[in-house]
Amino acid sequence: MQTSDLAAAARVPVSTIRFYERRGLIPEPDRSTGGYRRYPEATAARVRFIGRAKALGFTLSEIAEFLALSDLGAPPSIDGFLDERLADLDRRVDDLLRVRSALVALADRPPQPGACPVIDALGGPIGSDQPAQELLGRPS
Repeated sequence: MQTSDLAAAARVPVSTIRFYERRGLIPEPDRSTGGYRRYPEATAARVRFIGRAKALGFTLSEIAEFLALSDLGAPPSIDGFLDERLADLDRRVDDLLRVRSALVALADRPPQPGACPVIDALGGPIGSDQPAQELLGRPS
């Protein structure tokens, strides 16, 4: 498929395809006799994965690591990599649950001058916040 076909299949602009190619996230494709890029069908799934991973908060460097592991087929030890990603995801989930709890509290009562439950929920030092499950009244 040509670049425009790939962009349509992955639902991204053509410029995104070229950017991912320059960054090495998708391999440089073969070219037709006319010089057009010819991407394999599987590239569309790869581009969709990249977009979804970005939407979930992964950096392009982290996405490149996932893709490299996938390209290897049977990666060497990835325990440290997975542990770091899982810890990061746990922190993000806790933050999202704190914001949710604060928004529920805000919906239940009008805000008081000079106070914002969302800022209170996320404004403390990182790592010392009350677990989100406790904020929601759920056992951890």
